[in-house]
Amino acid sequence: MRDAAAYRDLINRSLEPRLRSLGAIPERLLEAMLYSLTAGGKRLRPVLLLAACEAAGGSCETALPYACALEMIHTYSLIHDDLPGMDNDDLRRGRPTNHKVFGEGVAILAGDGLLNAAMEIVLRESVRSGNMNGVRAAEVLARHAGVTGMIGGQTVDVTMEGSAPTEELVTYIHSHKTSDLLQAPMEMGMILAGCGPDQVEKGRCYGYHLGIAFQIVDDILDVTGNPELMGKNTGMDENKMTWVALRGVEQARRDAEDHIRQAVKALQGLPWDTSFFESIARENLSRAY
Repeated sequence: MRDAAAYRDLINRSLEPRLRSLGAIPERLLEAMLYSLTAGGKRLRPVLLLAACEAAGGSCETALPYACALEMIHTYSLIHDDLPGMDNDDLRRGRPTNHKVFGEGVAILAGDGLLNAAMEIVLRESVRSGNMNGVRAAEVLARHAGVTGMIGGQTVDVTMEGSAPTEELVTYIHSHKTSDLLQAPMEMGMILAGCGPDQVEKGRCYGYHLGIAFQIVDDILDVTGNPELMGKNTGMDENKMTWVALRGVEQARRDAEDHIRQAVKALQGLPWDTSFFESIARENLSRAY
């Protein structure tokens, strides 16, 4: 296995060529898509996908198209999250948000374009390889990103804004808005490597708890974080369903720690070295952005 920086470099070098490989895209649309897609970031989701595939005995070459597609879907979700009808944010990764540069109409289309490009990439690759594991991985991606996954969580987040938070609602939002796209890379990578259902479920469980902890830490950073380090505005979660609104900052920290413990525990019994994934999980608790 490689380290996270090596995986990240591989992804960063692959995203634009993979997008351009689809064919002629209108210039303004392509510019808007690449503006957000190549803006950097942790690349946590595709890193996990590549690492899960390699750890389980698969190859980066097999997993890379799926990792790029996953990052395209994550990027589309950020473009749409920042829109005035959603979070109404004007800063992302230290730069003006997509709609501030290209206008709302093109930003919406850039997000739509990245979603559809992602699905085209994974389906093309599945057809090319003739491998049912690729089809299964594509289905996992569509499901976790879809109406019973990320979009479902975003919908409840938007429609319940201003309501009193309950554990049931906040857990639903965090489970789907954030955790679904951290379960997906573990499942996809392990499926592409040919893992059986029991092993894939361990990966999914790890991703679930990592995702909950990740969103709790995000909720905490919105209150306590440094906007310059984070590259985005803080204090944007007022009136939203957050773990901090439900539990307070200190209890939220303890809850995040508990979910990280559960994430690490979920890896037990996998027949390979899991230290990479344990480190990723524990580092989440001390991140500043």
